[in-house]
Amino acid sequence: MSTWATVFLGIIAMATLITAILQVVLLVAAAQLVRRIMKFVEDLDREIRPLLGHVTAIARDASRVANLAAAQVERADHLLNDAVVRIEQLLSSLSSVVVSTLREGNALMMGIRAVMAAIRAFQGRRRRRGDDDEALFI
Repeated sequence: MSTWATVFLGIIAMATLITAILQVVLLVAAAQLVRRIMKFVEDLDREIRPLLGHVTAIARDASRVANLAAAQVERADHLLNDAVVRIEQLLSSLSSVVVSTLREGNALMMGIRAVMAAIRAFQGRRRRRGDDDEALFI
C-alpha cells in the first residue's frame, strides 16, 4: 500500500470516529431532552389534575344549577298558567254576575215603570171621572 492510501485510510477512519462520537453525543443529548420533556409533562400533569378536578366540579355544579333553574322556570310557568286560568274563570263569573244583576235591575226598573205608568193611567182615568162627577154636582 502506498503512503497516500494509508493517509486517506486514516482520514476515513478519523471521519468515521468523529461521526460515531457525534452520533453518541446526539443520542445522549436526545435522551436528556426526552427525560426533561417527560419530567415537564409529569409536572404539568401533576398540576393540571387538580385543575381538571375543579373544572369537573364546576361543570357538575353548573349542570345542577341549570337543572334547578329549568325546574323553577317550569314551576313559574305552571303558576302563571294556573293564575291565568283562574283570572279567566273569575272574569267570566264576574261578567255573568254583573250581567245577571243588570238584567234583574233592568227588569226591576221596567216593573217600576210599568207600575208608575199604571198609577198615572189610573189617576188620569180618575181625574176624567172626577171631572164628570163634578159636573153633575154643580
